[in-house]
Amino acid sequence: MNRRRFLHSAALASAIPFLPRPLQGSAGRLTEAQSMKQLRPLGVQLYTVRSLMQDDFEDTLRKVAEVGYREVEFAGYFGRTAEQVRNLLDELGLKAPAAHLPLQRVRGNLQEAIDFAKTVGHEYLVVPWLDQELRRSVESYSEVVKILNQAGRECRRQGVRLAYHNHDFEFQPVEGRVPMDLMLEESDPEALDIEMDLYWITKAGQDPLDYFRRYPGRFKLFHVKDMADTPEKGFASVGQGIIDWPRIFRQIPQAGTVHYFVEQDQPGDDPIGSIRTSFQYLKDLEY
Repeated sequence: MNRRRFLHSAALASAIPFLPRPLQGSAGRLTEAQSMKQLRPLGVQLYTVRSLMQDDFEDTLRKVAEVGYREVEFAGYFGRTAEQVRNLLDELGLKAPAAHLPLQRVRGNLQEAIDFAKTVGHEYLVVPWLDQELRRSVESYSEVVKILNQAGRECRRQGVRLAYHNHDFEFQPVEGRVPMDLMLEESDPEALDIEMDLYWITKAGQDPLDYFRRYPGRFKLFHVKDMADTPEKGFASVGQGIIDWPRIFRQIPQAGTVHYFVEQDQPGDDPIGSIRTSFQYLKDLEY
């Protein structure tokens, strides 16, 4: 099932970005080794374990918590109420600072989504995809931005933030303009944040650091997924691919990122094993 269909069906049915190591030298100054940082808190996008969520929602969240993740990002609630979701999160010691929300819902009953988000504890609602007809022209992208600006202002008024998640198509020029640039330039920074998917921007041949420099502070959320060292450049568990994570994470202050979600679009037959591999790599990574 592709992401678009999954999100559509599922919709129907201030965190610390990093922690410096606390040890100090005898003179009270941090040595170079002691000043290394680690990514905290670690989160996971539950789209990665969607097949398990469909079979057993509660047990899957329990397994996610057992791996060691402390934050999750939802991509559908599988028929549970906001109260049921919040109670389970509290029981497992998890927080859910973000959830994906299809654009159809943003253009439809946004208030219902905001109310659900506030009960669960979401800080961000993230639009994860644009249908083909919405990305045919500069005009269509601009119309999307107008919708997002309006919805984002309403979200902000009620204490929730709206964000947009990229794939690779936003970096393919349309009528002489790069859609991602258009969206960043025409959107209101007070109304719309960006969840940068670090795999997809890399797959598109772009450097995320270039975007951090050009649009500092706009990238409040990351999707952390790796790229396989194969001709197809497919998905890989974090740390098993070719993306230079320390290089990216060292620029977190410029990016403005506060939440980090591991994701594996195609985790194979062992989704929990995949997110465990990613967790172990990130847990030990210093940058």
